[in-house]
Amino acid sequence: MLQQLFNDMMKQDVKPFLSKHGFARKGPNFSKIADRLVYLFNFQKSSGNSADNVMFYVNCGIYSAELAEIQSKEILAAPQETDCHFRARMEQIAGEVPDRFSITPDTNRDELREALLNGLEAVVRFYDTMTSARAIVDYYISGPYLHLGEESFHLLLQSQDEAEAKRYLKALHEKHGTETRWTIFEKKYRAVFEKYGVEFG
Repeated sequence: MLQQLFNDMMKQDVKPFLSKHGFARKGPNFSKIADRLVYLFNFQKSSGNSADNVMFYVNCGIYSAELAEIQSKEILAAPQETDCHFRARMEQIAGEVPDRFSITPDTNRDELREALLNGLEAVVRFYDTMTSARAIVDYYISGPYLHLGEESFHLLLQSQDEAEAKRYLKALHEKHGTETRWTIFEKKYRAVFEKYGVEFG
């Protein structure tokens, strides 16, 4: 019965909402292609579900053909969430939503639907700001995060934005420079800088 409630919510609430924003459904995934980007929502059911508790997560992702090229990877026409260059759970973007949704016999369907749709709407608005590979890179630079570090330096140096590349390198060093693994990343980043003939450091 609870599984049916989940199925009904996906069909009656989630699909119409995301379809209105240009997303097409295939199984647990909803995707939208725009230019060289693919925007994704993945509804992942918990492995610990039972007859009286159906839990699920909403995974969000953006796949960039340009970043795939930088990685020397095949460009995927129908990437999965795990293939995406930007990846996050919905609560990391939307804020005031639970880290996982739960359907129990006591669940108020209207409240669940409202929370879920509000979260999806917040992510759609966020996606509207992520319109290029550079936007994805800028997101991780702002952290600063190690994720996509090599790809970010390639993109920045290809576009001759040496100043931003050096700012990002400095920020990464300040955040991670004392970690044992930093020497591994530093070697990779140095190779990228040398490829473009830019002084490292």
